[in-house]
Amino acid sequence: MTSSADATDSSASSAAGPSAGPSAAPSTGPSAGPAARSGTSGHRDLRAELDTLTTEAFRPELSGIDRLPTPEIARLMNGEDAGVPAAVAAQLPSIAAAIDAIAERMAAGGRLVYAGAGTAGRLGVLDASECPPTFNTDPSVVVGLVAGGPSAMTTSVEGAEDSADLAVADLSALKLTAADTVVGVSASGRTPYAIGAVEHARALGALTVGLSCNAGSALAAAADHGIEVVVGPELLTGSTRLKAGTAQKLVLNMISTITMIRLGKTYGNLMVDVRASNEKLRARSRRIVSLATGASDEEVETALAATDGEVKNAILVLLGGLDGPTAARLLEESGGHLRAALAAAPR
Repeated sequence: MTSSADATDSSASSAAGPSAGPSAAPSTGPSAGPAARSGTSGHRDLRAELDTLTTEAFRPELSGIDRLPTPEIARLMNGEDAGVPAAVAAQLPSIAAAIDAIAERMAAGGRLVYAGAGTAGRLGVLDASECPPTFNTDPSVVVGLVAGGPSAMTTSVEGAEDSADLAVADLSALKLTAADTVVGVSASGRTPYAIGAVEHARALGALTVGLSCNAGSALAAAADHGIEVVVGPELLTGSTRLKAGTAQKLVLNMISTITMIRLGKTYGNLMVDVRASNEKLRARSRRIVSLATGASDEEVETALAATDGEVKNAILVLLGGLDGPTAARLLEESGGHLRAALAAAPR
């Protein structure tokens, strides 16, 4: 068993995305964090630290949950989950401020990097991996890092989360610069890998965000923007893949989605930068063009053919009465913002 704050769900870690380098072996030096300390004293210190975390709190009223009928356990779990959106809502000002800062960096060519261990890291990888098909971003633009290497997405890598040096190595493999943003994700807010990633990024001048589920966390304190979504103790003591994981998923959804909206990747609530890489997405592309323009099926097909299947360009062709090359030029000049390109179209 691991002895970290995210022991139930965060013992694994990995790097995902084509630009993510392999993780080195976990460090056992001073920068590896409290969980790397050996001996009775170290375990005693860590246990005392865990006792202070809301996400690790024991709930005696649930100590008989294993004796309850399945429908009652399901009802209890559903009731627990119902409070997560309110906890996220309490952090909306902090979330919005972080998103505006991230969008500003990305508009200037920076990358968005998520870094975490176990469940938190896997959620970052998931969010990053969904950006290319949804928003037509290059896979190197939004990257997810999970301590321990790609294999940690499916297999626990014991001790990887305890190494800040491992985070430095993973970010160095990405050739992180001051133009980039690093979002450290940790339910406990004390995971050395996430804190190490944020501290290293901040030292380089990169924008940093710390997302945790405990108030007064070391992760939030280390970052330019701290987001602490306090969801309370879990149904299963310390199992932060539950409410904490749900909260992190909701916030990561906001970070990527709203950032992409700010970058002009949508037109209204339509995903106009969607990458049509399969039949379902090709059908969705045609539907998006139709919804945005009201054009007939034949007109939609003609516009998509004239723009090599680019949804945003096809919409501009139809709404602006333009040819494909002119639409492409106006979109390039407008930084990919369709509304700005429409405003600049000749009348």
